Order: sequence, then structure tokens, then C-alpha cells
Amino acid sequence: MSDQYDVIVLGSGPGGYVAAIRCAQLGLKTAIVERENLGGICLNWGCIPTKALLRSAEIKHYMDHAASYGLKVAGSIEADLEAVVKRSRGVAKQLNQGVTHLMKKNKITVHMGEGTMTGPTTMTVKGEKGEEKLTAKHVIVATGARARDLPFAPADGKRVWTYRTAMTPPEMPKKLLVIGSGAIGIEFASFYNDMGAEVTVVEMLDRIVPVEDADVSTFLEKSLTKQGMTIMTGAGVEDIKAGDNGVKAKIKAKDGKVSEQEFTHCIVAIGIVPNTENIGLDKLVEMDRGFIQIDPYGRTKSKGLWAIGDCTPGPWLAHKASHEGVTAAEAIAKELGNKDVHPHPLDRNNIPGCTYCHPQVASVGMTEAKAKEAGYTVKVGNFPFIGNGKAIALGEAEGFIKTVFDAKTGELLGAHMIGAEVTELIQGYVVGKQLETTEAELMQTVFPHPTLSEMMHESVLGAYGKALHI
Repeated sequence: MSDQYDVIVLGSGPGGYVAAIRCAQLGLKTAIVERENLGGICLNWGCIPTKALLRSAEIKHYMDHAASYGLKVAGSIEADLEAVVKRSRGVAKQLNQGVTHLMKKNKITVHMGEGTMTGPTTMTVKGEKGEEKLTAKHVIVATGARARDLPFAPADGKRVWTYRTAMTPPEMPKKLLVIGSGAIGIEFASFYNDMGAEVTVVEMLDRIVPVEDADVSTFLEKSLTKQGMTIMTGAGVEDIKAGDNGVKAKIKAKDGKVSEQEFTHCIVAIGIVPNTENIGLDKLVEMDRGFIQIDPYGRTKSKGLWAIGDCTPGPWLAHKASHEGVTAAEAIAKELGNKDVHPHPLDRNNIPGCTYCHPQVASVGMTEAKAKEAGYTVKVGNFPFIGNGKAIALGEAEGFIKTVFDAKTGELLGAHMIGAEVTELIQGYVVGKQLETTEAELMQTVFPHPTLSEMMHESVLGAYGKALHI
């Protein structure tokens, strides 16, 4: 006989396990199905362990520049890659155990195994207990995504890596090629550069971190180049041959010239592929390039079947998946008769993006170019870190904060930052956008001194010709 639930969640990443918890909080009998590790890619192989790696690189960076802070370090600073990776894996393990605890605390049944849909609200799970049949009133698909391979150079885990190998490298790269300059590519480029590798980044578009504001891209490229990286934009990798001793790559530069260059290792970071094939979804949902098409609450075309996270249209971010998980859980609860929940659709314009390289990058809303393309007349404020006392005291005077407003209404259309701790600062603007704040409220807000957040105030003032400290 089948195990029966109100809700089954397929996949336990930051979308899936959050959706399961919210369902349980709402009194629904909930199960979660996971084929590998609770917490999914984010906790085990993505967001969290990469930040642990980057933290080690950041500390090494500060130690390398200790003299700038009036400190003396006896002897040379050496990176113990094995120890750095061990710490990162320990962080991932701790959080995996935390999710396991949350499942028990919320009385969520965990089925470890490979789930396959047999109908909109039924599935089989092949795993530890053999084959189980599960049924529910609703199912949430949260199967996530995986790294996209180069068609002519699939990752081998030895010389050609995806993010998974890059997090547990068999050895330290001496000369590293990074293909792709999105958040994943740039974060690993930054990490290995700080750890001592010679890094080259190849991006086929005309600028790195291409989803960010053009001013941020330009600033970051100059900064990474100053740190010793080679940045090639408007370029493409036409062929890769991996051997025992390294990688030979044919790279077509912006001017059309093709050169063969040698590297010890290569990281491929050219996007993701949704995990939606071979799990019984073909006739149950509509897909576009493998991504499940959903309504603003997560519903698919099949009644009772929902989808969230990286297996749905982007942006492909953990916090977006978690938010979708809560929205879907509350919408399901409402359909099942709970009159106390009021789900609201996700506003994609209010989803922040963060890149944890050095310097950090963060943004929300429209870039200046996108706002103009959308027909807005804009007012733009730009305030540099060098004008902020806290940034100078921290020895982090590199960067700026840019704000974009609708000149007619004062609506905050977008905010774009590069510099120290901007991934923490950006939430102030996210809250402002969520509350539909105008420039007037932001100008009248008191920001504490001395803080980096004062630059957010100054950027707003600057958009209207009122900046005080520049």
C-alpha cells in the first residue's frame, strides 16, 4: 500500500526543504524525497561551502597585506589547500546535519532515494528501502540543476572541472583557465587567484558578470586585472584537449585571432542544466529548454503538481528558490482549506543578486541601461567607497554604490554595488523596493555613523544633486 501525504517535496535543496518546513508548519502531513544529501547542492556543493573557501582566501589576502594595517607577519604566508577544503566540507556537513534536525523537528518524513513521477501526485522512490510508492494531494518538484558541460570537453574531474571538483580539488592549480564569468566562474577565479594560481577568465560576451550594471562590470574587470588575473571578454574557447599534464585550449580572442594556450586545469562555468529529465515529468508539465513552466505561485499545468527553484525559470538563486517554496506551500495550504494564509506571487524585480569575489558585487532591480530601455527617464546616483570614513578605516576604499531612480516618480528602480561587504548592504535597498520606497523616504532615513551603509544614503542624495561627502 502506498504511503499517503498531503504534500510530497521532490528534492531537498534550499527550495525543497524550506517548502517542506512551511508545509509542516501549516499542519500538512509532509514528506521529502532526496537522492543524495539533505540540503541539496546549495548546502553541500554550492552557496555555503564556496563561501567557506572564499573566507579562507579572504583571510589569506589580508595576511598577505598585513603591513597595510601596521602589522608584521613572521615568515611567508602559505595556503594549505587540503586544510582549506577540509574546513569547507566541515561547514557543509554541519549544515547538512542542521537540515536533518529540522526535518525531525517538523515531523517531516524523509525518503532517501531516486524519485520518479508516475502521475501528477504519485511517485516511486528507489533507495534504501527498495522501491516505495508514495501518493499525495500535492507534489512540489524541487529537483534543482547541475553544471552545464562544454560539448567538446566534458568534465573529467582531473583536468577539466565543474564547481563540484573545484570545491574538492585533487591538487592546487598552477595555471587555471576559467570559462564563463558569471557568479560561479568569477568566485572560483577570485578564490584560486588569492590562493596563488595564475588565472585566466574567458567570457564570450563583451564584459564580465554580464547580468550586472555595465559600470560594475568595468570596475570589477579593472580590479581583477590589477590583482593579476587575465580577463578575455568577447572571446571563446573553441577546443580543449586534456592530458595527464594539463589542458591545451584554443581560444579565439576579440580580434578574431586564435591561439593555443596551455593550463594545468580548467573550470567550466557556462551555466546550468535543470534536473528534469528521466523523472516522469514529460507529459505532466510544460518545459522550455528543460525548465518547468509555472504560474506566479508555482503551479504547473497538472492539477496538484507544483515546481520551484532551479528547475524553473531563473534567476537561479537559492534565496529565490526558498521564497518560491514558501509561496507554493502557502498556496497549497489555501487550496486545502486554510483561510489564514495569504500567499503572494514572487516579484522577480525585487530579487537581489550577490557575487562573493574580491571585491564583492551585489545588485537588485534594473540596471541603468535596462531602465532606459524600458522607457524610464532616470536619475542616477554614484558614491565611491573612497568618500566613506568606515571604508577607509577598514582599508577597503575600493568600490562604489550606484542607485537608479525614476525621475518622474522617485521610485527606486535599481541599486548596484561593488566593494567590501556589499552582499550584506544590498538588503537595505531590497527592503526599500519591496516597500515601494521613493527617494524621499530614503533621503529622510537616518543612517548610523561610521558605517559602510552611509554610502547608500549618499548615493541616493547624489542622484538628486545633494551628496554631502563628495
